[in-house]
This record gives sequence, C-alpha cells and structure tokens, in this order.
Amino acid sequence: MSEQETIIKIENVSKKYRLGVLGRGTLKADLQSRIAKMRGLEDPNSKIGENNDRFGENGDYIYALKDVSFEVKKGERLGIIGKNGAGKSTLLKLISRITAPTEGSISYNGKVTSMLEVGTGFNGELTGRENIYLNGAIIGMTKEEIDAKFDDIVEFSEIGKFIDTPVKRYSSGMYVRLAFAVSAHLNADILIMDEVLAVGDVSFQRKCINRMKEIAENENKTILYVSHNMSTVHELCDRCIVLEEGKLVYEGDVAHAEQIYRGELSGGASMNYESNNMHINPHTMLSEALFVSAAYPNGEQTIDENGILPIDISWQIKEECKDLNLRIEIRTRYDRALATKLYKNLEHDEIGKVYSDTFYLDLRMLARGTYATKYTLMRPGKYGDALNLDQVQGMDIVIDQAYNEEEFAWHTEWWGVQIPD
Repeated sequence: MSEQETIIKIENVSKKYRLGVLGRGTLKADLQSRIAKMRGLEDPNSKIGENNDRFGENGDYIYALKDVSFEVKKGERLGIIGKNGAGKSTLLKLISRITAPTEGSISYNGKVTSMLEVGTGFNGELTGRENIYLNGAIIGMTKEEIDAKFDDIVEFSEIGKFIDTPVKRYSSGMYVRLAFAVSAHLNADILIMDEVLAVGDVSFQRKCINRMKEIAENENKTILYVSHNMSTVHELCDRCIVLEEGKLVYEGDVAHAEQIYRGELSGGASMNYESNNMHINPHTMLSEALFVSAAYPNGEQTIDENGILPIDISWQIKEECKDLNLRIEIRTRYDRALATKLYKNLEHDEIGKVYSDTFYLDLRMLARGTYATKYTLMRPGKYGDALNLDQVQGMDIVIDQAYNEEEFAWHTEWWGVQIPD
C-alpha cells in the first residue's frame, strides 16, 4: 500500500464554527444574550458550558476539527470512526468541498462522489432517471458515459418501474438504494460514504458491502467510510482513523482503532464513567440515573469453577425515578449481540445518592475468547416499552477455558470472537 500513489492529502486541517449570540428563538432571549455579552457576563441562554480547547476564549466559536493530518492511498478503504460530535461528518464535507477548511489544506487527485446522507445531490422534483444523469454530470461524466452505466445502476438499485417517478415520492429505502447505486457505478475515483447503509434492509446492506469491496479491489477506487457499525468497518476497511473531539487520535490497524474507539477496555479491570466520559449517546438518553463506575471485585476478573463472573457496578440517581433496571449485554468485538441479562428493581430511592451492587453473569454457554460488554440503565415506559436512562461500554470479558462439558467451536471470522493465545 505504501508504494501506491497518494490520492488524498489532508494537511493541518481545522474547521472553526462561530457560535452566534442571536437566534435564540425569542426577542427576550436575544436581548438577554446581547446584554450579557456587552457586560462581559456568561450568556444566560447558552447551552454549551464545557471548558475544553474546542471552544474559543469567550466561548463564541468551536473547532469541529483541530489540526488533522493524514494521507489516503489510491485503492485504499479507510474507515473513519469516533463518537457523535467527534468531527467525522465535518471531515467528509471538507473532503467533498461542501465547505472549506478554516485552516490547512486538502488536495486530491481524481473525481469524488459522496453520499453523506440519504439522497445527497438529488433534486426531489426530478425523476430517478433524471437524477442519475444529473449526478453523473456533476462529477464530469458525459451523457454517453452515463448511458453505458445506466442499466447497471437501475438493476442494482432495484427501483425498476419507479425510475421515472419523481424521487420526492420515494421512501427512504428507495432513496438510499438509488443514491448508492449511482455513487457506486459512476466513474469516480473516490467514494465517500457517511453511515448511509443504516437506512437499507439487511440484504441490500450486504449487497452494498460486496459492491464496495469489488470496486476497491477490482477497479482500484478509494473508499472513505464512516460508520458506528464496527462489523461493517472490519469487513470493508483495511485501515482506520479515530477522531475524538475534533482531533485525530489514532491512524492504523482497524482492530486497534476499535479498541481506542471503545475506550481501550480490553483487559481492563475497572471503569470510572465520571472521568472517562464513556457514556454512549448522552443527548438521546433520559437523565434520571447515570453510571458512576464498574469494576471486577478485588481488581481482577475472576470466573469461578461454575463459570460465574461477578461485576461491581455503581450508579447515581439524578431525578425521581419510579423503577430502575440494569441490562448487561455480552457482545462480539464487532459489536454483535450474543447474550443479554436483565436485573430488575435496582435501588433508586434517594436523589443524588450513589448506589452500588454486585451482579453475576453466567458464562457457562460461552466458548473461549474475548468478549465486549455493554451496560444500560433503563426503566419501564408508559406503554410497556423500555426507556434507556444511560448506556456505557463495560469491561471486556476474557474466557480462557471451557465451563461447559462440550465447548462450542467458533467460526471467528463470522462472529468476531478473539480466541486467547
């Protein structure tokens, strides 16, 4: 790979956005914000109160990306991973020239087609047929070149008789099928994708993954792929970068990148969720209870002769909560769920109090290997559903011997289980 030509070069790229003081939604809020700024006081309507180097001295701007540099070789399949807000989508928009960097430079050698969200580049009033020709023209293809690809695009998209229907009438699934088919078949050198396959059904996702592997290996096209689905990242990408709070914190092997993304949990005996900031999607969760810590008793993982593993978990009650349950999931390294255990009726009486308890996992049905875990605090919803209050990555579980009489034989490439040496 090192002998191949560099097709994308990112040099010291930063992207800064100004956080305006106006536009709060009401005249009163705008006046409050303006007066506070004139007096040098904290904005009473500001929802951003974090102190880190992503924010300016006066909190009036934020760095979505900060001093990012890396190169991509022709024919490479690069995964870009990181938590929500890490700067992944901003990076792809800069490479796609949708927006320009505040600092640094981006250069590439070849045509670029991007799919940053469902229907990117589509005109809703035009038909599917017309949008195919529009997208091809945007990246510099002639009508004759698009004609040669047209039948393949329609066949792959499975749109069929709806190809002459305005795309504004398409479902989200139809949108993504056509958008991907266009991106994957037009004569672009660089294909950029941002978590778009989540819209398609399972069979179409498999079809798309196979197509991306095919064009990278057989047509020597370059792919930049952003996803939270580590299974598809492992399957598709041969290298990975990890972004954290706008900074590039790792570049290299996909497996190592995943460990960093998940918080370097492998082999760890404890997690402090207050200091490590390992809460998953905090803005989409309710805030009645939060995880504080998780640890193996006595500072090390100890599985007894019956295959039972104890875990000490602490949580804090933030608001009044009627019921509180804990779900522990055992997952593969590629984030596929293998097993779930639900513990009901956790202590939750006093607001502000930190509670702790020991929970026991029965591992007898698992074969030797290394497994990921995920913990979720939840409560019953109004309609019998479950509402997530907080969710975190747990410690890895390492099983180095069989606890059942007849150990399972794992197909490690499919399940993503790491067998200990």
